[in-house]
Amino acid sequence: RIGLLPLLSLLGVPGGSAPHGAPAGRRYRSRAPLCALQQEQFVRFAEVFPLKDFGFAPSPGSYLAAVGAVEALAGLLLAFGPQLLQEISNFVLSVVMIGAIYTLLVLREPLAMCAPATLSLGLLLLLNVRGHAAPTKTKEE
Repeated sequence: RIGLLPLLSLLGVPGGSAPHGAPAGRRYRSRAPLCALQQEQFVRFAEVFPLKDFGFAPSPGSYLAAVGAVEALAGLLLAFGPQLLQEISNFVLSVVMIGAIYTLLVLREPLAMCAPATLSLGLLLLLNVRGHAAPTKTKEE
């Protein structure tokens, strides 16, 4: 489990793999253009928010802050938390990645934009499957 944890802890960095991450190949010299891009993208993301049909429509700014906070907290718990919290944070991050993929597909973004979230979801699922160690046998058995 230690081998995947440092890689998966990067998922907790806002903008790392959720739909608000910069498109592949773009590099920025300062943080200001990246923040402006994320804010512009989250205006579009808020328009297709999955729970909007049920009457819950967050503002783009609060949506961006909530996703970033959830990713950061869940990433830290995944990397450094006890076993139970690691499993919970794995589930939370998986839901965030599924939401990211859903949002990008609804907006008809290029499939390359889904690659980071898809890869992250695959690694999270791999960690979930691989993370459970086989029970150890005692000498009495």
